[in-house]
Amino acid sequence: MKGDDLLYYYKCLDKLLLSSHEYTTLQPADESEVKQYPGILYYLYAMDPFTTRKSFSISDASLLYLKEEGLHLLQFHQQQEEALPSWLLKKIEERKVMGINTAFPNWRVMLHHQPPQKWRIHIAGLGDVGGTLLTGLRLLGGAYIDAIGIYDKASDKLKRWCYEVNQVYSSGNHCFPEIDAITEDEMFRCDMFVFCIAKAVPPIGEEAKDVRMIQFEENAKIIRTFAKRARTAGFKGIFAVVSDPVDLLCKVVLDASNTDELENYDFQGLAPEQIRGYGLGVMYARALYFAKENPKTSHFMEEGRAFGPHGEDLIIADSIENYNESLSLYLTNKAKTANLEIRDLGFKPYIAPALSSGSLSILATIKGDWHYSATYIGGVYMGSRNRLNSSGVEIERLSLPDLLFNRLKNTYDNLRNVL
Repeated sequence: MKGDDLLYYYKCLDKLLLSSHEYTTLQPADESEVKQYPGILYYLYAMDPFTTRKSFSISDASLLYLKEEGLHLLQFHQQQEEALPSWLLKKIEERKVMGINTAFPNWRVMLHHQPPQKWRIHIAGLGDVGGTLLTGLRLLGGAYIDAIGIYDKASDKLKRWCYEVNQVYSSGNHCFPEIDAITEDEMFRCDMFVFCIAKAVPPIGEEAKDVRMIQFEENAKIIRTFAKRARTAGFKGIFAVVSDPVDLLCKVVLDASNTDELENYDFQGLAPEQIRGYGLGVMYARALYFAKENPKTSHFMEEGRAFGPHGEDLIIADSIENYNESLSLYLTNKAKTANLEIRDLGFKPYIAPALSSGSLSILATIKGDWHYSATYIGGVYMGSRNRLNSSGVEIERLSLPDLLFNRLKNTYDNLRNVL
């Protein structure tokens, strides 16, 4: 059935759908029924599944007209809205429209997607980062997290963290998620799996220019096995990558989970948007730390943004509306080298990353708040400000100045060329 000479309306699995394309295998529905529906509507489209997401939140009307996904997802585009029904525009404004890519063979599973009321989170790896992240979630996550399962190959370490963290309370407040040890078989019985295992953290004094790239090869080997387990378990939650380099490891997870035993790519594993990298939060926090020390950059808190990876190709913008290239490069360099200053003192810089990129950003994700993490953008996991709505991932879209967009394109191309 065609409505307004623009849209087709359908029913599927008790859900209401719409599309600008005709789907002859779906049951037609009336526009009057669709426009009055109070819940999430599903907008169907078809694009190359190798470079696009299975689903996302349609946050502005221009996203209905996407022909491909890429770096332009960060750039706001004004779209003529006169042709769209007013009730649909209102739905989009309320973030009650989910785009679903029917080029994925199992796209219908998204019609059953339901965010949990309270989350069960599992953490693998209880080293410096994993233990600190766990502590942050225990202290701050009681209203949003039901329980936290922890896993580590070292049984003594596992017992220690269960014993100690379950003793973290404050008088009169018992709203803390319980911590319990989990086995390998229970790893993916959760709403979010947090990967904190790191094989090759360079010792103090033996660092290269970009420490995270030293870690990539060894961490990639480990995370592939977890990605395969997630596939076998039919995991439907979020696979959160905290180990470095998060953006590259996210792509490893995507590819490994979507290949069968013969290494054929079959799109039967994790959806691209199920995987998130948590590394950019601390880079924003470091930039903010240094911005507050300099009167010339004090505007960063209100106007600035961070993009890209937790590493060499990081981009800090001092301001979106009044972008200054030299100030932005200054803040970028300060944020990139902040970890080296801690190493020069003789310490591994893990506290701020574990809390800013880890605990706080993960909590913001499950609360649906804006935060920094790496999400899938046209075949690349690219760090940017985003939030998780009930209708899917919403990437912040901005009117980006040309100088900044060119920097973003360079980072984006570099990430795409690594894998």
